[in-house]
Amino acid sequence: MPTRPVPICTKHKVPKEWRPTTFEYAEAAVTIRVPNIYAWVCPESGEASFLPKTVDELVYTVRDLLKAAKRTQERQSMPTEYNILVGRPVPLEAAAL
Repeated sequence: MPTRPVPICTKHKVPKEWRPTTFEYAEAAVTIRVPNIYAWVCPESGEASFLPKTVDELVYTVRDLLKAAKRTQERQSMPTEYNILVGRPVPLEAAAL
């Protein structure tokens, strides 16, 4: 857990919680979900605030996955959903250290 003050959700006026959440991005009929990413999450709305290092890693990951998904669409592959696990689950913040 980061050692900075707990952020407050400006909309709901409640402290955010440091916990795993799912990052989701959609583009051109492709949806990418990255589960178990630690972030500051509003307990009321579930809106997540990711650390800058996490955002950087997510940008690279989403770019790579979008390329693969678009290639799959072009060849009209039968499978339309994939789950990929690389190594053991580790919070991105820990992996970036």
